Amino acid sequence: MDASSRLAKVRARLDLPTVRRASGLLDGRHRSIFSGHGQDFDDQVEYRPGDDIGDIDWKSSARAGHPIIRRFVRESNLSMVLAVDTGRNMAATSLSGEPKSQVALFAADVVAYLARARGDLVALVAGDAERMVQVPGRGGTAHLEMLLRTVERSLTLDAPPSDLGRVLDRVTTWFTRRSLVVVLTDEARPAPADEDALRRLRIRHEVMVVAVADALPTLRGIGPTADVDGAAPLPAFLRDDAALHAEALAAVEARRAQADAMLRRRGIEHIRVGSEDDVVDSLVDMLGRQRRARR
Repeated sequence: MDASSRLAKVRARLDLPTVRRASGLLDGRHRSIFSGHGQDFDDQVEYRPGDDIGDIDWKSSARAGHPIIRRFVRESNLSMVLAVDTGRNMAATSLSGEPKSQVALFAADVVAYLARARGDLVALVAGDAERMVQVPGRGGTAHLEMLLRTVERSLTLDAPPSDLGRVLDRVTTWFTRRSLVVVLTDEARPAPADEDALRRLRIRHEVMVVAVADALPTLRGIGPTADVDGAAPLPAFLRDDAALHAEALAAVEARRAQADAMLRRRGIEHIRVGSEDDVVDSLVDMLGRQRRARR
């Protein structure tokens, strides 16, 4: 990649109405809940040890028969976290035949561009089974360009295997302030083994998942393919086997259904994209669904 701006390139691909619509759908995600004064009143909740006794609403407490505190919200720049799976599977081939890394990077570009347009702070946690990169949340074009270059350098075929649960756990332990976490991974994840990490993350943060769909090695016209964990290519006679293709397709659909069900259980909006062309419309649809769910 040359030294030209990734954000400038994504801007050239997005028309203004789309940008305005997508940015508008992020409205309302800046509301961070705090106990205290000098902010807009939100609601009343039961007192818990450690809460400021100065926030107790004595009249409401008398009516309820136990201490009640006043809770407030304030509007502030959102801390957005890009949580990126950098395992070598992310450098395999996407459903469209494009490198999955290219599709994932474009999704990261779009998210970063929308964040910059809103003045949001963006942090990065990118990792796999052996590596972990953490960059604190900051604003500004130079910071976002650096994040995108960091992700780009990490998505290679010689990378270690994926470990998405490790990435999710790092976000949970590192970020105490409620944030919007955008998870970039592939369609094999989140796996059942990641559900507990997702549950913990979802308790503290708002979460969205963008998964890049894999190319089926048995798909006609896909050409020679090899698993990223092995060197032997799939022989042509197997690629052209209709029965094998049907089995592979059924396995993929079952895996997708399992991942979709888990994310629904956890109340997490998600999309699956197979090409760069899918990214913008799918992101806008997901943001719209999530906003409607919050009403």
